[in-house]
Amino acid sequence: MAVKIRLARHGKKAHAFYHIVVADSRAPRDGKLIEKLGTYNPNTNPATIELNADGALAWLNKGAQPTDTARAILSYKGVMLKKHLEGGVKKGALTAEAAEQKFQAWMNDKEAQIKAKVDALAKAKADGNKSRLSAEAKTKEAKAQAVAQKKAEAAAKAAPAEPAAEEAAAPAAE
Repeated sequence: MAVKIRLARHGKKAHAFYHIVVADSRAPRDGKLIEKLGTYNPNTNPATIELNADGALAWLNKGAQPTDTARAILSYKGVMLKKHLEGGVKKGALTAEAAEQKFQAWMNDKEAQIKAKVDALAKAKADGNKSRLSAEAKTKEAKAQAVAQKKAEAAAKAAPAEPAAEEAAAPAAE
């Protein structure tokens, strides 16, 4: 039996949400599965991935083949690197402690990259809000000036008409 680590689609139309599963390669995409390893939500930025890394590593060591997308997700979460480092330990190329140090260094770097992306997205959103507010304030100010100018013109037209009416009324009173 060929076992695959792949994605099973869930969610609404045009709003996909995936489960990362281990399944027989002959089973339908959303059909029978052997084990659920986690979830993948591409609708958030950055994408939300919850993964049982130990379970995924165990299945990879048993011979499960990930699909291209599942391989990318496993690489993103560090499972493929951990498998690679374990292979090096088995061959005697490095010690278990050295492999763990390399993995932890990689994980710290990856977390820093993700945090930087989240911070950049938050900053871009804040800058966008600030620019929209300033543009709205300029538009509001321009409208206020236009209204003030129209009121001044209306007052100027009404003001000369009143003195003429007073002058016409004054000789008639005498």
